[in-house]
Amino acid sequence: MLNTLLIIVHVFVALVLILVVLLQSGKGAGLGAGFGGSSQSVFGARGPQSFLGKFTTGAAIVFMLTSLTLSVLSAGTGHRSVVDGIPAAPKVNKVDPAVPAAPAPATSGNIDPFKAVKEMQAKEAATPPAPATGETKGK
Repeated sequence: MLNTLLIIVHVFVALVLILVVLLQSGKGAGLGAGFGGSSQSVFGARGPQSFLGKFTTGAAIVFMLTSLTLSVLSAGTGHRSVVDGIPAAPKVNKVDPAVPAAPAPATSGNIDPFKAVKEMQAKEAATPPAPATGETKGK
């Protein structure tokens, strides 16, 4: 319950923080000021902070606090993984490497690898072709 509430607050604060940062106006030239591109002081006082600046600071603090709290709360829960729900694979009997495999059956020294192909060709040559049932029209 508390964890869900913190997640909702965390997401809401993150969206508000993004919106507030995008609404703020730029502070000047940024790094370009260090190379003489701006007459404003780079590290000097900027005057009083605007409302959006204060709101951004507050939202950032709340975001950090919710991040830390969610991290601490999740560390206390049991560690479960999605992989734990997968059933284990059935155990397969492994072959002992010390026992040699059964030897191949003994054959004569003259082996024809194309014997089956030659037999199929002989059967096709022995059977007469089927008679044509009609004329075929050419395209």
